[in-house]
Amino acid sequence: MFKGFYDLTSGMLTQERHLNIVGNNLVNISTAGFKEQRYTATTFDDVMYSRVGNKRKDYTDIGRLSYKRVTSEITTTFDQGIPEPTNMPFDFAIYGDGFFAVQGDDGEIFYTRSGSFSLDNQGCITYPGLGHVLSADGQRITPKTDNIEVDGQGNIIDAVTGENYGRLGVFTFEDNTQLERDDQGMFTGEGAQAVETPEIFWKYLERSNSDMVRQMTELLTCQRALQSAAQVSKIYSDTVDKIANNIGSM
Repeated sequence: MFKGFYDLTSGMLTQERHLNIVGNNLVNISTAGFKEQRYTATTFDDVMYSRVGNKRKDYTDIGRLSYKRVTSEITTTFDQGIPEPTNMPFDFAIYGDGFFAVQGDDGEIFYTRSGSFSLDNQGCITYPGLGHVLSADGQRITPKTDNIEVDGQGNIIDAVTGENYGRLGVFTFEDNTQLERDDQGMFTGEGAQAVETPEIFWKYLERSNSDMVRQMTELLTCQRALQSAAQVSKIYSDTVDKIANNIGSM
């Protein structure tokens, strides 16, 4: 009886975490450069097997231990989002692998696929609320004007004088899955390498790669699973109450 409670509670917690991930993906459907997250879970048995050194996973079942669900991992999907025109002079979209680099006021560097930039009071290209956008050689870019032209590799050129203010930095990592992600969808990590010939769309933003239809389907599935577990849990609770009351009256 109590094992049933444990299994149901574990399942409810799993579905709740899954709902949080799906909800965040849905909220950011319209967020430029957003990369969806996916939630996977496994049984307690699998976790135990994976932690005793059997990397090949060709184990023999040693009997039923538990079928409670536990978090396996939350992963980010780095699939390309669709570039969408905006006609704004400081909007950029990367096509292919890579990230823009933004340096915060404390010197920490963040990486993002969102190229929705602007000019600050000093004429530097910034990511609003976070910091300065870096060039391919790690420097601030200061055009001081929005009358610019940008080529396919991100070189920012004065439309009047022809002065080249620098090239937008696009940086790649050996393994994107090793990047740390914060609550704002920004990434941090070591080993960034500047791309020599990036492909950048000017006056475009990359759309979120989160698919609304799939997310809505997952949302409904999670909600139904959570509701079912809650209903069965109530049945268990009512049954335990009846047993306890009947024993007390004997």
